[in-house]
Amino acid sequence: MIRFLLNLSLVLIVMSCGQKKSDELVIIETSFGTMKAKLYDSTPKHKANFIKLIKSNYYDDLLFHRVMQGFMIQGGDPESKNAPQGAMLGSGGPGYTIDAEIGKFHFKGALCAARQSDAVNPEKKSSGSQFYIVQGQPTDAAQIQMMNATKGIKYTQEDFNKYAQLGGAPFLDGDYTVFGEVVEGMEVIDKIAAAQTLPGDRPVADIKMKVRLGQ
Repeated sequence: MIRFLLNLSLVLIVMSCGQKKSDELVIIETSFGTMKAKLYDSTPKHKANFIKLIKSNYYDDLLFHRVMQGFMIQGGDPESKNAPQGAMLGSGGPGYTIDAEIGKFHFKGALCAARQSDAVNPEKKSSGSQFYIVQGQPTDAAQIQMMNATKGIKYTQEDFNKYAQLGGAPFLDGDYTVFGEVVEGMEVIDKIAAAQTLPGDRPVADIKMKVRLGQ
């Protein structure tokens, strides 16, 4: 009996080691500090694309080129690398889009795919590289219900509580793909969002990023 139990334990250990790792952690380094985010398994196309770009060092030295306090910080435009002051940014990418995988909500710290407007992008396809991280602000249940009444989105009490306590941007729910969330370094979002900006929401002083896979 003892031998059987030992053998069974060994089998369980081997099976556990062979299982696919859930989610994936990424590290976003900036001059304001470091953020750690996890990528969702529920958005496989966005997850695979983000990892592919990270492995190719695509994001290194790109800028958070659009910063709006109380809303979000955005980066990932390849044209932002070494961009001169005053250059208009936000239209660059790798030359492709990603099919929408909409479902997760825009709580503070949500890692989301930027995209073109519905007028030219009715399928809500995501930019191949540009992303934003939500800062947002606390929002009560009445405001959420009013803003999303026409979208048919169903929130749990836990969702309402999270928006009220943590904050976010619920008016974006149902329209953009959220493919991850910041799990460490939430204060870095606030620091970047508070940066002084020029017209067009570009920070006066460049905020560069380096993105790598984490553990």
